[in-house]
Amino acid sequence: MVSLPASLGADEEVIEGGSVVAVLLPLPLEQPYSYHLPETLSVTRGTIVEVPLGQRRLPGVVWGRQDSAEVSAEKLKSVARVHSVPAMSRVQRRFITWVAGYTLAPPGAVLRMAVSVPAALDPPEPQRVLTRSAQAVPEDFRLTEARRRVLELAEQGFAHPPGVLAREAGVSTSVVKGLVEAGLLDSLAQRPRAVFAPPDAGRCGHRLSEGQAAVAETLSRKVTDSAFSVTLLDGVTGSGKTEVYFEAVAAALAQGRQVLVLQPEIALSSQWIERFERRFGVRPAEWHSDLTPAQRRITWRAVADGEARVLVGARSSLFLPFQELGLIVVDEEHDPAYKQEDGVIYQARDMAVVRGQLGQFAVILASATPSLESVLNVRAGKYEVAHLPARHGGASLPEVAILDMRRDRPERLPSGGQSWLAPSLRKAITETLEQGEQALLFLNRRGYAPLTLCRACGHRIECPDCTAWLVEHRQRSQLQCHHCGYRAPLPRSCPSCGEEDSLVACGPGVERLEEEVRILFPEARHLLLSSDTLPGPAAAQDLMRQIQEREVDLIVGTQIVAKGHHFPWLTLVGVVDADLGLNGGDLRAAERTYQLLQQVAGRAGRAERPGRVLLQSYLPEHPVLQALQSGDREAFLEHEADTRERGFLPPFSRMAALIVSAPDGQKADEAARALARTAPRAEGLDILGPAPAPLAVLRGRHRRRFLVKARRDLPLQKLLADWRGKVPLRGGVRLAIDIDPYSFL
Repeated sequence: MVSLPASLGADEEVIEGGSVVAVLLPLPLEQPYSYHLPETLSVTRGTIVEVPLGQRRLPGVVWGRQDSAEVSAEKLKSVARVHSVPAMSRVQRRFITWVAGYTLAPPGAVLRMAVSVPAALDPPEPQRVLTRSAQAVPEDFRLTEARRRVLELAEQGFAHPPGVLAREAGVSTSVVKGLVEAGLLDSLAQRPRAVFAPPDAGRCGHRLSEGQAAVAETLSRKVTDSAFSVTLLDGVTGSGKTEVYFEAVAAALAQGRQVLVLQPEIALSSQWIERFERRFGVRPAEWHSDLTPAQRRITWRAVADGEARVLVGARSSLFLPFQELGLIVVDEEHDPAYKQEDGVIYQARDMAVVRGQLGQFAVILASATPSLESVLNVRAGKYEVAHLPARHGGASLPEVAILDMRRDRPERLPSGGQSWLAPSLRKAITETLEQGEQALLFLNRRGYAPLTLCRACGHRIECPDCTAWLVEHRQRSQLQCHHCGYRAPLPRSCPSCGEEDSLVACGPGVERLEEEVRILFPEARHLLLSSDTLPGPAAAQDLMRQIQEREVDLIVGTQIVAKGHHFPWLTLVGVVDADLGLNGGDLRAAERTYQLLQQVAGRAGRAERPGRVLLQSYLPEHPVLQALQSGDREAFLEHEADTRERGFLPPFSRMAALIVSAPDGQKADEAARALARTAPRAEGLDILGPAPAPLAVLRGRHRRRFLVKARRDLPLQKLLADWRGKVPLRGGVRLAIDIDPYSFL
């Protein structure tokens, strides 16, 4: 972790009208702009204001008093108005500055993530509600049955919005409008009701075991100490980590603090939200990409006003305007989904730790398969650790076996088609279904097939905008690029040679696996779970309910089924291609594969019925698979740490990736060569490249890559910032810098 500045600076001061203020705008800008503050206004640092920029008006944050400006006072534009929203806290402003410095992103670009909902910067308009007036019903007024129902409802003393009153009375809005015009209903302006009820911290939670209670007490004490700490909650799958850290959430709420729970796949957190509601009596606030604009506006404002006491969200929720944040929980802390790859490139888990240090509160990292970085931070004494070594309720961990596909070869399907399931796995599925239990087939590959080629000429169908094969999605009769989103209908003939009916699907995806399941197990009720089949959180919640209520016998899914779900009747997990992901240029390939397979294996046998896991592999001797079979995680981590240290790879060194991109390859090459000529030189600094990135063309842009490895004591950000400043980029050329890269494509 990079060291933090020693102080926050001077206490907040009131800046009177007539001053010049520095306003940071939510644009990719390196510095605030200077504005004149009218005599009628006064602000503090962090006040959110509206300012003119060209022909537009934008929100901005007062970053401080400006003692001198580059233009004369007469030419300065003035602050237009002050938004009626709590000022951005000093801690959050410092967090924005820190993230910008660490990621080498413009501070304005980081601010844009914090001021992401401009419509929420002013309080909502008062709501129009209707009540029964004091006027009696005139004798000549025709009181129909519909009108009578509306008046009876209004006379109960509650104020209702017009639409709600009409709906409750079972009438049209025109009936309500007529009663208003007749003077029988009064229209009042009412402040909108609170959307997020406060969670009940004192509500009785799940009965904890002795071991769980001890860990819960430790975590709660970290919260009540009101000091910075990081605790790795290391518990096997099914050990009750969620219920345990709920006690720390309760402790923070009892102190009047807000809580943020980060999750890697918030749209799939229906089971977590149900647990939270049982524990605290209300649903938490949510923050993810599937929220409507209105929901985003309401939630952002509720966080800023302190109404939302607990929020569960994706990585971007880290930048919401919390005023009283007292705890961050990073659930499934190992998950690569916490890495933001576009725009401001950051690792949300690591930034959560920084946010806790700046705010001086506790951070909990929870996982059954902790990242190597977190494990080594525990060993170095930077983090503390709390262990949950056993499953809750006496459930046992599943038995893991490896199926050697060199011997246990799949047989042809009854139709003569290719099969992807070994005979041993087929038999295990049959036995599981006969016992009335559920089975899961896991293959981390979306679509029907990863490659479509021509049998006549060998042509492989690629994305026109990326150097990537198009993936066949047979259910939609489409080919799709999973990098840029390009889609095309399945062609009848080869685009290269024109031969008809010559295109064949190569390799299995989950859709092809589901096709095999329908053939082999026609009586089984099956379900396909992948990101392509889940349009949103509501659909995900319904599918999870179907599995829990045993409306499904056999599940075919990708990695989304590996993330913390609890299915009591699921006793068999079959991993169709356990070797997928073990090879390639990713330095974390082995670690990621271990974590993913261990997580998906953890779905089996979580209740009183024992579970088993079968891993299909052509590399059964691989250390990852051996560790999964033996259950010896520590041996795998030691092997992985030793491999990384010998290769001078993170976390034993620091790494950055520089990606030069341009509309055409020549411009990309020229810019990359110019960067290479000015590359910094220092002992302990290695720069590899430039070379075409594995995805040499992405979204129509040609890409060249540098990889930088540095000793941990070198000022990597300063070296890279100085290097970047030596080469002007023109002609549509862009340079993206990824500190601590996770993707090497």
